[in-house]
Amino acid sequence: MFQHILVPVDGSETSMSAVAKAAGLAKAFGSTVTVLYVIDPYPFTGVGADFAYGQAQYLSAATAEANTALDAAKAALAQAGVERVESVVGEGHAVHDGIVRTVEATGADLIVMGSHGRRGLEKLVLGSVTQRVLGVARIPVLVVRS
Repeated sequence: MFQHILVPVDGSETSMSAVAKAAGLAKAFGSTVTVLYVIDPYPFTGVGADFAYGQAQYLSAATAEANTALDAAKAALAQAGVERVESVVGEGHAVHDGIVRTVEATGADLIVMGSHGRRGLEKLVLGSVTQRVLGVARIPVLVVRS
């Protein structure tokens, strides 16, 4: 039924619950799974050249955080027996835009994502990223609560 599943991750417990759900679906349908971590490549745009050093530090830290989250997701998928796994570090000033662009680039036909991520008060309700993806995605979205 689903040939290509996209799983956005952020390293949170909820995103790892989404990875587990995607693993079960991938095994049932023989799907490819792409795990995605979206970073904002230019969070300091417009604040001046004095922040160029901070930009480099940010990108290094963001890339390291992305790789840690992606490695954990790939390990969980491998442990679950999912054979076709890809990983992507996407870019976007808004995370939901990075997710939608990755859907288009990969041809995914299902998004499996956590109900909320690691950011502040969003832990209490359906996360704003999830809400935005639900509003703009043109493919099915499975929202997983932890």
